[in-house]
Amino acid sequence: MSEQKPYVSPETNEEVDTLDDSGCSLVLWNDDVHTFDYVIKALVDICRHTEEQAEQCAILVHCHGKCAVKHGSYSELLPMHQALLDKQLTTEIQE
Repeated sequence: MSEQKPYVSPETNEEVDTLDDSGCSLVLWNDDVHTFDYVIKALVDICRHTEEQAEQCAILVHCHGKCAVKHGSYSELLPMHQALLDKQLTTEIQE
């Protein structure tokens, strides 16, 4: 993967940070409310995980408190993030 170089404005000759939209992660946080089966079904339905992937993510969330369940651009992850929030699961998109 190539490293993104900052944009240099020709008028000011200053570097301007640009957002690398492809390096985001959808992180699912642990809670004491939802069952493994509920979380697994949500990951299969919303994130299009296989049963095995969803189960592994649920175990990681349980053991480590959180897990990056999907990677991609912010715009790809945003609908999944919102759908998981609608199911009362705690998620966030991280760069």
